[in-house]
Amino acid sequence: MGIIKASKLIYDYIRRDEDDHVEEVKRAIDDLTLDIKQGDFVAILGHNGSGKSTFAKQVNGILLPTDGTVWISGMNTADDAHIWDIRKTAGMVFQNPDNQIIGNIVEEDVGFGPENLGVPTDEIWKRVDQSLEAVGMTAYRLKSPNKLSGGQKQRVAIAGVMAMKPQCIILDEPTAMLDPNGRKEVIATLHELNRQEKITVLLITHYMEEVIDADRVIVMDDGKLVMDGTPREIFSRVKELKEYRLDVPQVTELAYELKQAGLDLPDGILTMDELMEKLLPMFHEKYPEVK
Repeated sequence: MGIIKASKLIYDYIRRDEDDHVEEVKRAIDDLTLDIKQGDFVAILGHNGSGKSTFAKQVNGILLPTDGTVWISGMNTADDAHIWDIRKTAGMVFQNPDNQIIGNIVEEDVGFGPENLGVPTDEIWKRVDQSLEAVGMTAYRLKSPNKLSGGQKQRVAIAGVMAMKPQCIILDEPTAMLDPNGRKEVIATLHELNRQEKITVLLITHYMEEVIDADRVIVMDDGKLVMDGTPREIFSRVKELKEYRLDVPQVTELAYELKQAGLDLPDGILTMDELMEKLLPMFHEKYPEVK
């Protein structure tokens, strides 16, 4: 069993009237089964309403299954006796960092989580130092979070989760409110944490370029798992992704269109360097006089 495992998971949002009678049942997750290994960087894609954010809340125990089971490091999220340990194991970073930054000073905010876990003071400051260094925010430790950019705030939020020493970090569209530079900062930080600290990363996003370097990509649609593979495997299926109302990275789209126009290109090209490596020999073959 991996660090995150779901078996036949079902979750229904239930709306009730003033008399507590059920008015509507909306199935957000429908018979989802998956297993995520410790240390993997996994991206989850899906259009709005696909169930990906609901699944994130299941992993952290914020929501509990209507049916089926979710295990975090072997602990059943429906078991109240384990919920504290589950939330120490799987830390959550939300879309808007302002919703989870509560300290007036960066270092105080980062230390808030371990303090609530009862970590001794000396160990708290050691963790604060390590976490801020890991996300590249040591120079801002005495600053007010209100003075930081969106990308910097999100890195502080990640540091706050890291300071609790989780084995896994779940991020629910953490770059949705950031500019392109802020998005690059956060994604680079996550990959560094994954490589250096061996932290399992579960990234929920709708930016296709953010998943190119993931170990695994999962696609959800209407609460179901519909695609699962490496980034290259997933982005080789451009037509199918579009049927699920998803885009692909721009360079993948360009390569796909060129292939449709008759060029002999492989499926699933992910970077501009890779595309140019395939195109240049064709160009020199057609125009040998051009150096």
